[in-house]
Amino acid sequence: MASTACFMIISKNDIPIYEAEVGTAPKKEEAAHQHQFILHAALDIVQDLAWTTSAMFLKAIDRFNDLVVSVYVTAAVHTRLMLLHDSRNDDGIKSFFQEVHELYIKASFTLLTVFVIILLNPLYLPGSRVTSSHFDTKVRALARRSE
Repeated sequence: MASTACFMIISKNDIPIYEAEVGTAPKKEEAAHQHQFILHAALDIVQDLAWTTSAMFLKAIDRFNDLVVSVYVTAAVHTRLMLLHDSRNDDGIKSFFQEVHELYIKASFTLLTVFVIILLNPLYLPGSRVTSSHFDTKVRALARRSE
């Protein structure tokens, strides 16, 4: 992917449901918080662009120093896959987004039978965080492969 990369999935209600530092650079706590802030600040730009284009992949929508924000907006539920990176490989980033989106959809269909049970649970909060270690492992593997 890139030496610096932070990946987030944001629900249609602007709630982060998954986040991971997927770059090869050493992880620092303050850098992780800065990455989250940069991605959240770009949400307004994403919201504006989503209404003006039919494209799902929005490359280089925002910049901070040498970091670039790229976004993939899903069509049906307006979930945003956001990546903060220092890479110039647009094709690799687009491929990463498409594969993670497919993984996200497959995870949703796999959980379809569990979904009815979850909805019946009064403690379930729609749009809650993705905590699957399997999903996390797959996303990180896709990020390494897209380097």
